[in-house]
Amino acid sequence: MTDTAAAAPVRPGYRYYVLAVLVLIYALNFLDRQIIGILAAPLKAHFELTDAQFGLLGGIAFASVYSTLAIPLAWLADRFSRVWIMTGALAVWSGFTALCGMATSYTQLFLFRMGVGVGEAGGVAPAYSLIADYFPPSQRARALAVFAFGIPIGTAAGTLVGGLLAVAYDWRVAFVVVGLLGLLLAPLMRLTVRDPKRGGTDVAAAAAAVPDVAPEAAPVATAPAAPASKRVGAVASMVMLLIGAAARAVGAGLYLTTGEQSPALTWAFGGLLATVIGISLWIARSTGSVVIRKKSFWLLALGAASSSICGYGVAGWLPLFFMRSFGLTLGQTAWYYAGIALVGGTLGIWMGGFIADKLSKRGKGAYPLTPAIAFLISAPCFILAMNSPWLIGLIFPGGGTNAQQLIVAFLIFLIPTGLNLAWLGPITAAVQHLVPAAMRSTASALFLLINNLLGIAVGFYYFGWMSDLLAPRFGDESLRWSIYTGMGFYVLAAVLLIGASRTLKKDWVS
Repeated sequence: MTDTAAAAPVRPGYRYYVLAVLVLIYALNFLDRQIIGILAAPLKAHFELTDAQFGLLGGIAFASVYSTLAIPLAWLADRFSRVWIMTGALAVWSGFTALCGMATSYTQLFLFRMGVGVGEAGGVAPAYSLIADYFPPSQRARALAVFAFGIPIGTAAGTLVGGLLAVAYDWRVAFVVVGLLGLLLAPLMRLTVRDPKRGGTDVAAAAAAVPDVAPEAAPVATAPAAPASKRVGAVASMVMLLIGAAARAVGAGLYLTTGEQSPALTWAFGGLLATVIGISLWIARSTGSVVIRKKSFWLLALGAASSSICGYGVAGWLPLFFMRSFGLTLGQTAWYYAGIALVGGTLGIWMGGFIADKLSKRGKGAYPLTPAIAFLISAPCFILAMNSPWLIGLIFPGGGTNAQQLIVAFLIFLIPTGLNLAWLGPITAAVQHLVPAAMRSTASALFLLINNLLGIAVGFYYFGWMSDLLAPRFGDESLRWSIYTGMGFYVLAAVLLIGASRTLKKDWVS
């Protein structure tokens, strides 16, 4: 059921209060999601994991359910109370985070991480829709950028709190404490946030643009011709269901003919994942039939996903890199990386939304073009930061002191950390404008399906897998070289987003 009382006019102060609550919840979202990165060393030691196994734990365990369940939950959010859905989601992911601290085996921890993904699937797309209905189009990218502050805040908090609790107690306490924190804050969302009228800010903006039209008569959106049926989305759903059935059949065949469980389970898991995606696409076939036809959607989603492979992957592995290559302890890494994530991430997100809102007055193409330029700068900056001893050696003979190297690396890491997150405000705002107001939650979930399934699952696993592959040659420095190879994804992201800047005007729903 929706909140009918929310149709009343929204006071400006309350609008910003709601945004602050959503930022807090998003910070908890990323705190619970990213805490595993700072706990890499104790988890790998306790469960005797390779880098690739840890990559699966941080990637596919979370992303498989987080990405796929986001669509049915967003579909519900487009029809029922977004506030209730987000409240339940916060309680679920916080509860499973606490359970991670109780895991006694790798399998249990893998399943509990999947549970975290189940909850977090309902925490983002409904929030995008709420913000779009609380803030007019002219302020939307900046509001979404402020919402995205939850990412650096949550990443920094997860890194700092998780690391310090692990040092003072152990990794189990870190999981339990941050999980219980979310459970305590869940009632705040339900009791103080109202569901606004859907498309209300679009109506007000349209009425302001055409003063002679009464607000209730103003159009919510000028949508392009919608497909006559849900056929496109239904076809996409059936394709994924067939792929899922075929993969499960291959897994069963391998087990019956060879008796080996590992490859059979891999195929079966892939088939189950494809099946869940197919079911989700069937639920979202109406919205899917709109966005699948738009080139801008694919360019935005794949561009963001390519950057997220680096973004999520590097964020997940940098703590271990600092310990291996910079020689920092777990406690030192917690403070060091928390500072980088908080300062660099906050500045980058704000500037991305602010610049895109300003440049959008010159054309819609500024929304994807702004982060495209940011990604082209990010890759070389990451490489320079990781090689601070060489860089400072150009100034001081012998490479300077260890403290000087850490300071130089910190300052340079701020640049790509900020630029890496500059896409969040502009791109999520652009996705909101590819569909009418009533489809925004589901369109966001379809976007997040692609972004997170590739970004989290592939990104987190890729760097661990590549590190194991390069270990025989580079030893403890294999993670450094693994991160080097991943920088190519930033170039691919920039190319795709430049393409989106050329098609967005045609696909825009004003």
